[in-house]
Amino acid sequence: MIKKVIVNTSKLVKGCPECGGSIISIEEKGETVCRQCGLIVSERLVDFSHSGKRSYTTQERNKREQTGAPITILLPDMGLSTVIDKKKINNPDLKRAAKWNTRITWQKRNLLIASTELKRISSNLNLPTHVREEAMRFYIAAFKKKLLRGRSINAMVAACLYLAIRRKEIPRTFQEIIKEASVSAKDVRRSYSILTRELNIKTSSTDPISLIPRYINELGLEADIERIATNILKVYIDKFSVGGKDPKGLSAGAIYLANKIKDRGFTQQHIAEVVGITEVTLRSRYKDLKTKLEIRV
Repeated sequence: MIKKVIVNTSKLVKGCPECGGSIISIEEKGETVCRQCGLIVSERLVDFSHSGKRSYTTQERNKREQTGAPITILLPDMGLSTVIDKKKINNPDLKRAAKWNTRITWQKRNLLIASTELKRISSNLNLPTHVREEAMRFYIAAFKKKLLRGRSINAMVAACLYLAIRRKEIPRTFQEIIKEASVSAKDVRRSYSILTRELNIKTSSTDPISLIPRYINELGLEADIERIATNILKVYIDKFSVGGKDPKGLSAGAIYLANKIKDRGFTQQHIAEVVGITEVTLRSRYKDLKTKLEIRV
C-alpha cells in the first residue's frame, strides 16, 4: 500500500549526490529525498507544515495537530506500553507476544505501578500537574537510591506526594493524603522520614492560614469571616509558637472564633466535621486563641 505524501516541489536543490536526480522536500517526514533513486539526502528537518496562524475551524485545527501529547515524567514508558489480554488467545504467535509482554524489567514495572497510584491519589485530591511531576521526581530519586527495599511502593508514593505538597505549599494536609492512600499512616510516615533524610530535603510545616480559604468555601461562609479568622491567626502566629499543633485545628479554632465574633449560628460539630477534626480539638484551639489573644465574645 502506497501512502500519499504531500511534497513541496518548490524546495528543489541542485541534485542527488548519487544519481544526479532532482531533490524534493517532504515536510511531513522532515526529509529531503531524491525523486529518482529515493536516496535520503537529509533528515530531521523542522516541520513547517503544521505551523501558521490560529485555527478557526475544525479542518484547520486538524491540519495543525501535532503528533501527540508532550513528553512528561508521569509517563515512564513514554505512553507506548501495551497490555495484551491473555484471555481467548488462539493465535500461537500472539500467545508468545503476550508471554513476553509480561517479562518487563522490575524497574519499569515499579515505575508503572507508582505512576498509576500517583495519578489516582492526585486525581482524587484534584492536585495540579506540577505537583504530580514533582512527586514523581522524588520517587525516581528514591528508587535510584534504593530506598524502596523493604518498603511499600504505595507508601513511598504517598510520602513523595506529601513532600511535593509541602514543597509547593499546597493547602493539603497529611490526613487527606492518608485518606486516599491504600496504606497505613505509620508506613507513610516512615517512608516520609527516610525520604527527607536520605535526599537531604528540608520542608516547612503547613501554614494554617493557607487552609482557611478552603474551609471557608466548604462551609459556605462570607468573606468577612475569612478576613477575621486570617487576622486572628496572623496575630497568634506572630506572638506564640505553633510547633506541634495541628494546622487544621488552628484553622478551625480561628474560624469558630470569627463566627462567635460575628454572631453566626455555626455549631462546633458542623465545623469539626467539615474540617476533619474532633470537637475536643476544636474547643481546645478555640479557648487557646481566645485566652491568649484576650478576645471577648
